[in-house]
Amino acid sequence: MPEVLDMKNTPCPINFVRTKIKLDEMEAGQELEVYLDDGEPIESVSTSVQEEGHKVVSKEQREDGSWSLLVLRQ
Repeated sequence: MPEVLDMKNTPCPINFVRTKIKLDEMEAGQELEVYLDDGEPIESVSTSVQEEGHKVVSKEQREDGSWSLLVLRQ
């Protein structure tokens, strides 16, 4: 089971900063599921984690309109 980080209703760039901190605390091979708002949050965080060298495993819209971003810590 991946760890979960709920970043809904958290503005950019704070949502990425908190995601990055959480990923830095994890070991390579672990997964982090991040819940993000539609629009800029899902786009900027998914791009930024890839630029940090991590892998986006999946990006799926949830029933409430938010997004689930599954990241593999590299």
